[in-house]
Amino acid sequence: MFTGLIEEVGTVIRLVPGQDVSTLELRAPVISPFLGKGQSVSVMGACLTVVGLDRDGFYAEMMEETVLRTKLGKLEPGDPVNLERALSLSGRLDGHLVTGHVDGTCYLVKSETRGRTRVFGFRTEPRLAEMIVPKGSVALDGVSLTVIESDPPRGFFSVGLIPETLRQTTLGGLSNNEPVNLETDLIAKYVRRFMAPGENPGESAGPGITWDTLRQGGWV
Repeated sequence: MFTGLIEEVGTVIRLVPGQDVSTLELRAPVISPFLGKGQSVSVMGACLTVVGLDRDGFYAEMMEETVLRTKLGKLEPGDPVNLERALSLSGRLDGHLVTGHVDGTCYLVKSETRGRTRVFGFRTEPRLAEMIVPKGSVALDGVSLTVIESDPPRGFFSVGLIPETLRQTTLGGLSNNEPVNLETDLIAKYVRRFMAPGENPGESAGPGITWDTLRQGGWV
């Protein structure tokens, strides 16, 4: 589990593709002294396992699913990456609950400067946008952000970035139409499943929770 608060912007040394497992070598002098083999690290929002360490960096392995669902398989030497160590149970949750399980990608389609802050608009699949709500949370390339606006039918949502986020993460260097790893809110995923059961193969369909059910229970 992570918080979406970036500890270091590391650098890609190399990506070694494999049929089943690909290996990512990263330079990360700030956090690598505190890592151990088998630990989890969020790399651009994707939870990866540390398999090796050197003086100022580490190696992580990726399954095929990670390569296909995220943009990590397209990283090149020299690319900057947002890094965060796993949250300890005694730590403070200053961002939001981030699992490091990326749902898919979104693309920057709008950028607006408002004084020292910026508002970014993104386009994604409508099925993912359904789990993004105003004032809710998303993780973009591993960065915890608050949603400003959401329009699920258009697959659009927007977030605001303060100067600190622009300086200390890779998001400040985003270009139009650049892909970004997207993780929607953990709670929203479960709410959506309860509202629409039976949507996955092998899952028995049931009445689920409907708006009528909520009204009858006095929830809305």
